[in-house]
Amino acid sequence: QVQLVESGGGLVQPGGSLRLSCAAAGLALQYYVIGWFRQAPGKEREWVSCIGSSGIKINYADSVNGRFAVSRDTAKKTVYLQMNSLEPEDTAVYYCAAVRSISDYVCYDTSRAYEHWGQGTQVTVSS
Repeated sequence: QVQLVESGGGLVQPGGSLRLSCAAAGLALQYYVIGWFRQAPGKEREWVSCIGSSGIKINYADSVNGRFAVSRDTAKKTVYLQMNSLEPEDTAVYYCAAVRSISDYVCYDTSRAYEHWGQGTQVTVSS
């Protein structure tokens, strides 16, 4: 059974940093594309970033490009989202998602591409 578990969320002041983790169980992470999404209250789920199965392909939404960094540690079966220079607009529940990869050179920016989802972790940016 595939399980994705996010952690690392919390309350942080504007300009601060957090590192989210997405721990995977029940799948061989090296063969999966991982996406990060977020959903703020009253808003639709929004794509944030993705990383391909080999780590070669990485994409970011314009709103986080230059501030967030995604990485993966296959040995630990974990994908990370380092979030720097956080803004109140980054406040949301953050989710990771996984789908079996078809190529080392793809990742996806749409939620319907992903098969497996975590339960989410809350990130609140406030002074």
